[in-house]
Amino acid sequence: MYIGDLATATHRLHSIYGPVVRVAPNDIDMATADALGPIYVDRGGFEKSHHYSKYNVIGHSTIFSTLSLAARSSRAKAVLPMFSANSTREATETISGFANQLVRRIGMEAKTGRRVDILRLLRAFAFDVVSSQVMHKPYGGLEESSPLLSAYPFINLISRLGSLFFLSDSLYAVVEWLLISIPGNLETKSSFKTMELYFKSIVNQAKAGGSSYPSRLLAQGMGADEVAVECGDVLYAGTDATGHVLAIICWNLAAHPERYALLREEVEKCSTPGLTLQTLPYLGGVVKEGLRIAMANTCRLSRVVPPQGWNFEGYYIPAKTTVGVNPFELHSDSTVYPQPEKFLPERWLNTTSEMNANFMPFSKGGRSCIARNLATAELFITIEAIVRGDVLQGAKTVKDKIEIYEWFNCQVKDGGIELIWSDQAS
Repeated sequence: MYIGDLATATHRLHSIYGPVVRVAPNDIDMATADALGPIYVDRGGFEKSHHYSKYNVIGHSTIFSTLSLAARSSRAKAVLPMFSANSTREATETISGFANQLVRRIGMEAKTGRRVDILRLLRAFAFDVVSSQVMHKPYGGLEESSPLLSAYPFINLISRLGSLFFLSDSLYAVVEWLLISIPGNLETKSSFKTMELYFKSIVNQAKAGGSSYPSRLLAQGMGADEVAVECGDVLYAGTDATGHVLAIICWNLAAHPERYALLREEVEKCSTPGLTLQTLPYLGGVVKEGLRIAMANTCRLSRVVPPQGWNFEGYYIPAKTTVGVNPFELHSDSTVYPQPEKFLPERWLNTTSEMNANFMPFSKGGRSCIARNLATAELFITIEAIVRGDVLQGAKTVKDKIEIYEWFNCQVKDGGIELIWSDQAS
């Protein structure tokens, strides 16, 4: 996993040994949608494995790193209303405002003739949206003039720590300390300091009885330091994956101008803004295909078999065994998605039950992505705004493919996804 080829290596094992593979003495990787229900959905699913505790911060667990549903419930109650379908509908105007700001920023940078890192811009956009929606204080990433978003090194390091997800807890603690503490990476240190100050300012400004996330957590009796940690966790989660998927979609639309033209034709015929965009068939196909191939999480989402053990399709799996389904395997299954390596939005115009069963961009069950409503709205509203603004017209990809580190939180190998609007593409 550390060199970033876990999904590819596991795929080779599945091609030899089938859908159930023992990848470590007490660890099983599964490549079948039939396992999704028992592991993640039925009766709340199995508890998370100890690996998630690596995402504790300064000794504090977060809404993501808590292992049981019971331990997660108080945090979830504080944030769930902010990500509900109703709250997302109310946030449409806010998302659209940031999307329009993003379109203007892309247009400005495109005119320079220089390469434009759209991953940087789309992360800045996502950070602004989630900070506005959840913290009630927009970060202002799209307003920054620096080529490097001040939150970027912070986000990158958290993603990089995902390479150590399956490392033993003791070794992880040592490596994490080294990555953060060793002198030399001034950008990362500066970014962490900036984020720390931002999180503390959010908590300090939280009002008693207020509706922001930190206000809700403080009202539950949580300490200020722990609230700041929770804020950082939610902001990272809402920025990294959404920005990554949006950038993958934009890159593929630039790489396939014929599909961009089809999408633009559909969007131009639509006069109703907002969440009704989710009824547009080709736009829906573009979003789903982006979610399928982007796979912000490329390795198994590990859970622990309960005390009674688990019988699954002829296998008896003992208690305390770590099991998980690999999204990479399901999203790359050629029997379900023919030519899975290709960006084909039209495949979703005739969706099969198998396609829906294998589709898990937000995981499944009670521990699935808590912000999936907001993320979905961002994807539809932002792609529509980009296409309606026609800022991808004439854009070319700088490289012929996007390579990623297949970590728990995947990361683009070059650190960015670049487009260019001139003859300088190479």
